[in-house]
Amino acid sequence: MRKSILVFIVAVWMASPAVAADPPDLLYVPGSTEKVCQLTGDFDRGLKRPTLSQTAKRYGVTGTDLGSSFEHEGRLYFLFGDTKGRPGDWDAVAWTRGADPEKIVLDFHKGEDGKWLPPRVPGIEQGAFEIPSGGVSVAGTMYVVFTTDHTNKTVMGRSVLASSADDGRSFRALYDLSRDKFINVSICLADGWLYIYGSGEYRESSVCLARVRPGDLGDRSKLRYFAGTGPDGQARWAEREANATPLFRHDVVGEFSVAYLEPVKRYVMLYNHNVGDPRGIIMRSAADPSGPWSEGTVIFEPWRDGGYGHFMHISAKFAAESDEIGDPNRDETWGAEYGPYVMGRFTTGAGGRCRIYYTLSTWNPYQVVVMRSDLKLGPRAK
Repeated sequence: MRKSILVFIVAVWMASPAVAADPPDLLYVPGSTEKVCQLTGDFDRGLKRPTLSQTAKRYGVTGTDLGSSFEHEGRLYFLFGDTKGRPGDWDAVAWTRGADPEKIVLDFHKGEDGKWLPPRVPGIEQGAFEIPSGGVSVAGTMYVVFTTDHTNKTVMGRSVLASSADDGRSFRALYDLSRDKFINVSICLADGWLYIYGSGEYRESSVCLARVRPGDLGDRSKLRYFAGTGPDGQARWAEREANATPLFRHDVVGEFSVAYLEPVKRYVMLYNHNVGDPRGIIMRSAADPSGPWSEGTVIFEPWRDGGYGHFMHISAKFAAESDEIGDPNRDETWGAEYGPYVMGRFTTGAGGRCRIYYTLSTWNPYQVVVMRSDLKLGPRAK
C-alpha cells in the first residue's frame, strides 16, 4: 500500500507543470557609483587638476551640458546642449576615438574663428533649451534628433529629425518627429530595428517606444509605436503616435538614455528625477526592448554618493563655507544631476556583472562629468 501511494505521489509530481522561475533583475551594486573625471572645461575643481580635453583652451568651450553619445564611423560622438564660449546658446558636437573611459579626450569641428563649430539645422530655432537629444549612424549618414520651439510656457515644444553627410559639420531637416511623446529621445539598434525611446512633456512624462527599420528612418510614415501587449503577451505596434503606450508609469522623465549591456544581456535605462522622492539618477532594466521594465532604482544620489561638495556645488545659502566648486557669480545656485547618458562602447563585465560608464551634467559647475556604476544580475525584488 505504501509503495502504491509513493508511486502515485511521484507520478502526480512528474505530471505537474513546472513553475518557471522569475528571470533575474539587473541590480545596482550599492556604493559603486563614482565620478571618474570632468569631461568638459579646462579645470576640474573637484579633483583640482586640469581636464584632459582642455575644451576652452582648444575650442572655446568654457561650459556645457548633456552629452548623449552614439557610434559613427569608428568614433564615439557626443551631442552637447547649450554651450558657453560664444554669443548665443549654440550647441556642440564632439567625438573621441579613445578606448579608455577614464582617459577620454574630446575633439570638435572648428569654425572660421577657431572655436567649435555649432551644429545648425536650417529652418528651426536653436536657442536655449533647443538641443540635440539623441543620434544614430546608418550607412555612413548621421541622424540626430533636435528639440526646438521652446517658449516660456512649453519647454522643448517639438522634435525634428535631421541628417548629416559630413560627420556633423552641417545638417538638413528631414521631418518633424514629434510634438507629443518623442521630444527627447534615445535610439538603440537591436534585431534589425532602430528602437526610438521618447519622453514627452519635459520632466513630466513617462517613456514611450517606436521602431523602424534602419533603411526607413528617413520616412516618418514607416515608424511604428509600441501600443502595449496583446493577450499572447506579444508587443503590439500601431501606426499612430497617439496610440503609443508608456513602457512604465513615472511622469518625471526628461533627459534619459537607453543602452544594451552585452555582458548581462539586458537593456538599461537611466533618467534623472530632480524633484521629489526618490531623488537622483534612476535605473530600470529589461530583457526585451519593449519590456517589461523593472522598478526604478537610484544609482546616484548627490548627497549619498559624494556629489555635493565634491563636484556639485552646495548653495551659499546652505553652506557655512564655500566648497569652491561652483561657477563665478553663481554662489547661491545649487548644482543638479541630470542627463545620464550611457556610453555603450565602454561597458565591461562577465559572470552576471557589468560596469557602465555614463556622462552626467552638474548644472553648477556648468560642465559634464564621466561617472561609473556597477550592476549585477540577482533575484527580483518581491
